[in-house]
Amino acid sequence: MKEPQLNLKAMKDLYKAMLSLKTETECKKFMRDLCTISELDAMSERLQVAKQLDQEKSYRAINKDTGVSTATITRISHWMHHGMGGYRLVLDRLKS
Repeated sequence: MKEPQLNLKAMKDLYKAMLSLKTETECKKFMRDLCTISELDAMSERLQVAKQLDQEKSYRAINKDTGVSTATITRISHWMHHGMGGYRLVLDRLKS
């Protein structure tokens, strides 16, 4: 499935901006200015869920650990298996 909105110039500018960051502190500053606390919480929650799914934890255990709904866990699992490979790429890099 092609997602043309991911290729808009504005999106490409965002990707380039993110790639220009060199440290965790720089990333923290940019992400805090760019996103609300709620948005940052949601993104960090999704990554934590993905990490636990990668460890083959059950949805119920992930829900108990994170408080994330099983519906959201299901969506994250779907994108891990049928998305563009972004979760896999990041999870593999975080392991090394």
